[in-house]
Amino acid sequence: MAKYDLDTLRHSTAHLMAQAIMELYPNEKVQLGIGPTIEHGFYYDIEMDKKLAEDDLKAIEEKMKEIIKRGSPVVRHEVKRDEAMKLFAERGQTLKCELIRDIPEGEIISYYTQGDSFFDLCTGPHVESTRELTPWFKLLHTAGAYWRGDQQRPMLQRIYAACFSSKEELREHLTMLEEAKKRDHRKLGKELELFIFDPVAPASPFFMPKGAMVYNGLVDFMRRIYKTYDYQEVITPQVLDVDLWHTSGHYEKYKENMYFTNIDEREFALKPMNCPCHMLMFSHHRYSYRDLPLRFADFGRLHRYEKSGVVAGLTRVRTFCQDDAHIFISTAGIQDEIKTLMDMFFIGYEHFQFKKIKIGFSTRPEMRVGSDEAWDQAEAALKAALDASGREYFINEGDGAFYGPKIDIQVADAIGRYHQLGTIQLDFQLPERFDLKFTNDKGELERPVVIHRALLGSLERFIGVYLEHVGGAFPFWLSPEQAVIIPVKNELHLEAAKVFERDLRAKGFRVRVDDRNESMGLKTRQAQTGKIPFMLVLGDKEIEEKTIAVRKYGEQKSETMPQSKLVDHFEALDLEKVPAPLRG
Repeated sequence: MAKYDLDTLRHSTAHLMAQAIMELYPNEKVQLGIGPTIEHGFYYDIEMDKKLAEDDLKAIEEKMKEIIKRGSPVVRHEVKRDEAMKLFAERGQTLKCELIRDIPEGEIISYYTQGDSFFDLCTGPHVESTRELTPWFKLLHTAGAYWRGDQQRPMLQRIYAACFSSKEELREHLTMLEEAKKRDHRKLGKELELFIFDPVAPASPFFMPKGAMVYNGLVDFMRRIYKTYDYQEVITPQVLDVDLWHTSGHYEKYKENMYFTNIDEREFALKPMNCPCHMLMFSHHRYSYRDLPLRFADFGRLHRYEKSGVVAGLTRVRTFCQDDAHIFISTAGIQDEIKTLMDMFFIGYEHFQFKKIKIGFSTRPEMRVGSDEAWDQAEAALKAALDASGREYFINEGDGAFYGPKIDIQVADAIGRYHQLGTIQLDFQLPERFDLKFTNDKGELERPVVIHRALLGSLERFIGVYLEHVGGAFPFWLSPEQAVIIPVKNELHLEAAKVFERDLRAKGFRVRVDDRNESMGLKTRQAQTGKIPFMLVLGDKEIEEKTIAVRKYGEQKSETMPQSKLVDHFEALDLEKVPAPLRG
């Protein structure tokens, strides 16, 4: 059994990196921020004039290994607040002094020393000697990070590192990172002409024609699912009076993430979510128990202010669309509806070839609306529904929405990284705040419960995740270009290619003829780099025999088949736009 758990090793290695930086740059007046562990490693935030480059990271790694060999003792010290302030102030560590000031009265203040020259504020635990640290770490890259996440504070340098307890684990992780670079959706999006970003609209993507094809393909996918599961699509405004957001509670709990404007001397907000609109729509009509469950689906555009330091490609943007829906239901129907939702979600994810799926049950957050009694009821109902579904799940304490507990669903991509996509949220609060009622089977007015749900989540985020999952090679039914036809050389070949193109397009397939005056080799390479599912070649033999030379993406050899057979094959592949369990 290992003497130290991996978190302790990583935390101690973060201190090791901080010590190496201070020893390497003694004249830089290095300010230490924080250095927590994260999945796969750790980071440390520092302030110094020198901008660290890749070669500097290599030098820091060597210094870290040198310190390991010294075998310096790592010792914990407990001190009073005044003594701690004096200790760190004498060494010019003002960021640490700020952290000390924020430690609540009565809490133990501790710091650790490593040898004679280095000490750091920390609660621990740590290893007992630097010699006990493994050399299985790798400094990865630097990034900017505002001190304590505040844009008004200094920008620090954040050094990210991977750290493991064995050489094999480190090597496996670094291999995964190299593969991740190749699959980076920002890189693929540019190469495949799917989307662009421009400073005129920070963190807001522009979808090019090919990207819009994928985007709309996902919307159509969800609409086909909605037909099976009895959803009704609605359309709602994007700019709404702030009175609505006061009623919903978003103004008090979420306004720092909202955009506001004044119109006719009234304050309005761009909607960050659809739920208040759907509550309002329900309130305008008198429903009975026969109408429930009532499922409103909405592809409305949403706007949320995200700090510039956290936006990232398509996975964190400021304007987006969700495959969003709200289900109005009686309390008696909760378990059956959530079981149906779980089945629906898994059908969807498995169709996109996500094979590993994790379910989290997120409980009440510190900032919330509603009484503890209502939260007790909501959490108990959601837990009972999860238990009844028979699927394994883990508890995610304190990560619920401000109006209710939720189920969060994470999927693993092709290289093993987990991404949160879907969510199912149980809400007793908004029906109360909007005074929603329906007539039950006894002729009495009853308060409904609302289930908020999104399967894909943000379409922008899903495209980013899925693009990396498939490495840019979309399945046939979702590919913006399903085939490219390449005539071999002369006008006869070109004419035949255009006739076949018209036939395929008439059947709804996304096909084009590459009629450029370029070599076959260049056209072939570009069809492959464009990750087009099929490359079709027409020459004299194919025209005479009414065949086509077919080369599938990722394969080296071509197969010749009758043109009619290829059409049949395309039609069969196109059926995959509907998940197999829902066909019929």
